[in-house]
Amino acid sequence: MARLPPLPALRAFEAVARLGSMTRAAAELHLTHSAISHQIRAMEDELDVLLFLRQGKRLQLTDAGRLYAMQVRHALGAIASATEELVTRPKPHQLAVGTLASFTSHWLLARLPGLHQRHATLQVQLHTAPGFSDLNLERLDCAVRMGQGGWDGVHQELLFRDQQLVVASPGFAGGALPRTVAEVHAARRIAGGGVSWRVWFDQAGVSGPELPCSLWINDANSVVEAVLQGQGIGLIRRSLANDLLLSGRLVPLPGPMIDYPDPYWLIWPQRSEGAEKFLLWRDWLREVVAGYLAGLSPYPTAG
Repeated sequence: MARLPPLPALRAFEAVARLGSMTRAAAELHLTHSAISHQIRAMEDELDVLLFLRQGKRLQLTDAGRLYAMQVRHALGAIASATEELVTRPKPHQLAVGTLASFTSHWLLARLPGLHQRHATLQVQLHTAPGFSDLNLERLDCAVRMGQGGWDGVHQELLFRDQQLVVASPGFAGGALPRTVAEVHAARRIAGGGVSWRVWFDQAGVSGPELPCSLWINDANSVVEAVLQGQGIGLIRRSLANDLLLSGRLVPLPGPMIDYPDPYWLIWPQRSEGAEKFLLWRDWLREVVAGYLAGLSPYPTAG
């Protein structure tokens, strides 16, 4: 291999070139000023190239030093990126799964103990994100996402289609819950989380202008939390509300349960195809989804 200066000397040189000061470079690298100075001098002697012009306490890169600093910075950055990718790469017993925060909180977490009981050595790493993940960039083995499917570059399997219904905390409005669709329309409502009150009202047969909501939140997880706190009634995906309905923490209100436009999908990259850890996850997920769907009633009732 071609000769290379010692890595500590290269790091010292890059820091001094970037910061313009041996004192600041020493502080950043947790070294003494003399150690930095010695490393720079030794590297110049070894390369037989003057990297800095010294004018008293001032340092100025030579033309050769400026070019070398740019190249060294790029090379150190590439080494750092390669190292980060290496140490964060999932191990054979670690499964990195991308999920939606709302799906994780209100559907997945409660079911994960079953996976751990069946496959005790499998370590699941959940990475929540609001949108579609680049599985290769984020080094994910697979992801659960919502959408219309048909994505390029990934394998995909439909998990289930969701629905939406209107729910409230049992203590909302002092327990005087809406008893008709018209009362739902007039009640304090929360909007957001990817659902449409207008679509629900159209299917519920409510005509005329829609009364404004008292609160809008862009995150479905926060919509559920606000409804649980009694801040308003919410139109929520059934997958997020079902366990809360069964426990009685939420109650269904009058009106239709309508389809949610985007189903849940399991997606995975080519490198995960056939991998044992992914197959264990996929088989388990298929099973719990089937159990969840089989246990749904035509319209949920409080526990």
